[in-house]
Amino acid sequence: MIRQSRKLDHLKYAMALKDGPVANGFNDFSLIHNCLPDIASSDVTLSCTLCGLELNHPVIINAVTGGDKDVTEVNAKLAEFARQTNSVMAVGSQFAAIESPEVEESFNIVNTVNPDGIVFANIGAHATAKQAELAVKMIKAKAIQIHLNTAQELIMGEGDHDFSGYLENISLIAAAVNVPVIVKEVGCGIAKEQAIKLFQAGVKAIDVGGVGGTNFLAIEAARNKSDLDKETLSWGIPTAISTVETLSVLPSNREVIVSGGLRTPLEVVKAIALGGSAVGIANPILRLVLKNDMPGAVAAFKEFLVKVKLYMTLLGAKTIQDLHSVPIIITGKSKDWLTARNIDITQFANRQKHG
Repeated sequence: MIRQSRKLDHLKYAMALKDGPVANGFNDFSLIHNCLPDIASSDVTLSCTLCGLELNHPVIINAVTGGDKDVTEVNAKLAEFARQTNSVMAVGSQFAAIESPEVEESFNIVNTVNPDGIVFANIGAHATAKQAELAVKMIKAKAIQIHLNTAQELIMGEGDHDFSGYLENISLIAAAVNVPVIVKEVGCGIAKEQAIKLFQAGVKAIDVGGVGGTNFLAIEAARNKSDLDKETLSWGIPTAISTVETLSVLPSNREVIVSGGLRTPLEVVKAIALGGSAVGIANPILRLVLKNDMPGAVAAFKEFLVKVKLYMTLLGAKTIQDLHSVPIIITGKSKDWLTARNIDITQFANRQKHG
């Protein structure tokens, strides 16, 4: 199956290629040190909520793979990692398993390994409501991601070129499934105009999936043995900018997940401080799990979360919710972009958490 063998290629090139070439934008975002935090580091907690779900910490293992018997072991390792770190895990696109039930095991292995974990299903925006329901049922998902990857499809040799009716499909899925719907971009970001439409369609959360991390255009070019120019490889909205664009039109009962090249604890803290309810990280966790034994991978991730708590202490933020009110200065390209888009960035700089 073409769709199945593609998953193996994606894993291969995701591990081999570098991020970028465009940065995620978080260098333009500066948190202000709080010299009087008035808390102890032991007071800091990472527990939070997302779409009504209780999370032990805000880092989601974002969609990686599935849909091929040869990647079952990868999902099994990720599921074990999720179990030992109390992490939410999103599987990769389940469309292959809907087409070919014999590869369902590459997805439901996640339930076998981590039966009490929170798992997110994943389907493309071309899918029907019935197919989305099957994806949720297949892995007993607590939420479903609908991925948008138009740029990747256009570069993919066997990709789709007709994106008609996506918004209507999303609306029908949101009305049909009995779990929260999360729409996720796959590396090109989401602008405020489309965010408005998605929220109006009944989406509970948007995962911005911005530029700056794993570049699926570069992956498809590598698969096709084609020389894609830098302008095309740079297409999209940097993650930090896409986050603010989406937050600028966020209804009070909706949420934002930040993903796209988050690589450090400080970037995680910045993403949440902007207003994200959680962050998605895929490639670094995949590398961590595949290049280390499980105890080493788990220890490294726990140290990562300790560093997140360190920065929260420096900001005087006991909780993830507290981070949403710490001041942030936006400069450089991000300032220029957001100002041109009539988004008030002073609201971030003049928050009153410091004091």
